[in-house]
Amino acid sequence: MNLLLWVLQILLAALFIFHGGALFNPPAAMQTVFASMFAPLPAGFQQFIGIAELAGGLGLLLPWITKIARWLTGWAALGLAIIMLGAVVMHAQRGEFAQVIPTGVITLLLGFVAWGRWQGLGSRQ
Repeated sequence: MNLLLWVLQILLAALFIFHGGALFNPPAAMQTVFASMFAPLPAGFQQFIGIAELAGGLGLLLPWITKIARWLTGWAALGLAIIMLGAVVMHAQRGEFAQVIPTGVITLLLGFVAWGRWQGLGSRQ
């Protein structure tokens, strides 16, 4: 179980560190795409989500790597799951149903990581 949780943590951390960085400081080619995605939301929300995703991605790894405050990993996973749940709702409201399923799967995987780490599954390294 520990191996499965680690694989999920590494993959999800890579996803959120990459996506969070792109949201916080988007490359020129992606600025228009992100601007249209976040258009109905308050100014600065894109940067807020980018910072939250970066922090959450780091929170999936650093507590277990450093062996400091490992309980934070579950909270990082839960925080990211909440962000992703909001993304599921946003995609559904916009009729972007092709995005709902993968976003929902990521949400469930984050929930599994949170549950697994809070249950002490794979507490050995």
